[in-house]
Amino acid sequence: MDRRHLSSTFVLLLFISFFSEVNPASFKIVNKCRHTIWPGFLSGANTAHLTTTGFVLKPGKSRTVTIPKSWSGRLWGRTLCGVDSSRKFVCQSGDCGSGQIECSGNGAKPPATLAEFTLNGAGGLDFYDVSLVDGYNLPMLIVVKGGKGGNCSATGCLLDLNGACPSELRVARQNGGGGVGCRSACEAFGDPEYCCSGAFGTPDVCRPSRYSLFFKHACPRAYSYAYDDTTSTYTCAGADYVIMFCPPPYTSQKVFGARKDGALLPLVNKSMIYISSLHANGASLSGLLQLQSTVPAASFTMAIFLFWQLILTL
Repeated sequence: MDRRHLSSTFVLLLFISFFSEVNPASFKIVNKCRHTIWPGFLSGANTAHLTTTGFVLKPGKSRTVTIPKSWSGRLWGRTLCGVDSSRKFVCQSGDCGSGQIECSGNGAKPPATLAEFTLNGAGGLDFYDVSLVDGYNLPMLIVVKGGKGGNCSATGCLLDLNGACPSELRVARQNGGGGVGCRSACEAFGDPEYCCSGAFGTPDVCRPSRYSLFFKHACPRAYSYAYDDTTSTYTCAGADYVIMFCPPPYTSQKVFGARKDGALLPLVNKSMIYISSLHANGASLSGLLQLQSTVPAASFTMAIFLFWQLILTL
């Protein structure tokens, strides 16, 4: 091989390497809730900062955020937000404590449903999950667009768990009414057994609790406690992501099978479908673990159709 050909090959490889390093990902944030939400972002240590750390998102609206290729961090939704008597911006759930719409380096106050990402990690893969380890405040779904490698599966928690939350974990609205969040047992009780800390700080000792199983039974793919990695972390490479709040809660393995979804666990445990009119005042844990769906077959079929239509428009 002559020197000129070798030189041009080197330049081409350098260009490809440079392009792959700086090529960003996109996160399309979609609000399917019937109310306004305020998404918040927190970048991890030693990772690039984003152009925004919080914004308002009206019902039915979306916003695309450009994400640096090797970014790691989390995002979540805030609800019931406004300006208090001291002119600070505050939210009843997911508040980041910045006093502004932008979170500016602050994380979510639990309970909050979290979407967690490490892009371009080990082996060039993206690692992502939806975590209920810090509790729950909104239904959330992550759907991969494009990408290769890994399993590129959808993940999330599609059910409304606020009304169904065990009373000892439930966070109520400040002015009364329905629940705005469902705390983790760690946040509620501070017990090392629930927090996987102290003498319970290793996977062989810290096991799922009856409270973490409440979350896991409802949302099988979501993180339910600190060492829930095996069934809750998903991977892809070179992908863009849709993060949807309040997605339609009914899905089927057939629908995601058509999208080559290789995850072993379903997105929704159909025996845990929550009917808000039946549980307006919360419920006990023992009753929830055996909750059976009363959704009519026709309604379920229509929900499947609407979900598929929504996926096709992403």
